[in-house]
Amino acid sequence: MENKGKQNIVVVATGNAHKLVEIEAILSGAPAMAGMQFVALGDLGDFEDPVEDGDTFAENALIKARAALDETGLSMAVADDSGLMVDALDGAPGVFSARWAGEHGNDDANNQKLLREMEGVPEDERTARFHSSVVLVTRDEDGEEVLVGEGDCEGSIAHDLRGTNGFGYDPLFELLDILGKRMAELAPEEKNAISHRRRALDDLVERLAK
Repeated sequence: MENKGKQNIVVVATGNAHKLVEIEAILSGAPAMAGMQFVALGDLGDFEDPVEDGDTFAENALIKARAALDETGLSMAVADDSGLMVDALDGAPGVFSARWAGEHGNDDANNQKLLREMEGVPEDERTARFHSSVVLVTRDEDGEEVLVGEGDCEGSIAHDLRGTNGFGYDPLFELLDILGKRMAELAPEEKNAISHRRRALDDLVERLAK
């Protein structure tokens, strides 16, 4: 894959500092991304957020990545869209995870809504997963290339909040991979090793190598 023009800059299309750190920490170590400088979109200017009206995480991630390239004139962008999918709620909150309770990014309100929605749901029906789609868009004089990585982290919804790390629904998400621990109880390096974004990024790296 060629990176012409502003060759070594990858714009990360997120305003979420947690995601930027996680994406950079994982992707920067990939051979295909060696030597790349990851820069948050917000550090390059004050741009209006695109309308994320996709039906899937991958569609919304692609909207964000393309908008970042349009706004900055750079040649490579990474965007992630992720959220929580609860089986007992038919996959909700899904693509609406960040704004499920009405206000975008209000973690407390979203968590309280989830607790209300899950009242009375038995333990064996509280299964859920975090899903992430990570999209890499590269543009040059030959056109545009899109690669998508997908990843899941399996678990279940607890009855109370626990842990002070992470963000979003992490305090309610009981991990399947590490029994007895919530996502919000993991140190950043522990989370990076098993997160849905990590798995999506690993999937993306595999596609880059093909």
